Amino acid sequence: MKLAYPVVISKGKSFYIVSIPDCEIDTQGKDLIEAIEMARDAISIWCIEKQDAGRQLPIPSELSSIKCEPNDILTLVDADLEAYRRILDNRTVRKNLTIPSWLNEKAEKAGINFSQTLQKALKENLSIPE
Repeated sequence: MKLAYPVVISKGKSFYIVSIPDCEIDTQGKDLIEAIEMARDAISIWCIEKQDAGRQLPIPSELSSIKCEPNDILTLVDADLEAYRRILDNRTVRKNLTIPSWLNEKAEKAGINFSQTLQKALKENLSIPE
C-alpha cells in the first residue's frame, strides 16, 4: 500500500521539526533531507503499527486544510508500506549451498561461521553497507 500524508516542516535552531498532523506524530532531522527521511520512517512505522493492531489508517488530509506558519514548508511525504515491511523483515531464511569438500574442511578447522561469511559476501556484492 502506497500513501502520502501532508507534513509541516519548521526550521528549529539546529534542526528541522516535522509535524505529521494526520498521524498526530512529530519527528526531526538535522537538515531537510533527513527531516523528510525521518518523516517517511515515522509515517511508515506508525501506519504499520496501526495496521497490525487492526485499526483503520486515516485518510490523508488535503494540503489546503493544514494550518502552518508563513516560514513553514507544507508538503506531502510518501510511504510504501509493503516495501517498508520488507526492510523491517529480518527473519532468517535457510539456504543450502555447495562448496568443495577441501574448502569446507579448512573453513571448519578455522572456525569460520558460514552464515556470517555468506551474509558479508552478499552485502559486499550487493553494495549494502554493514
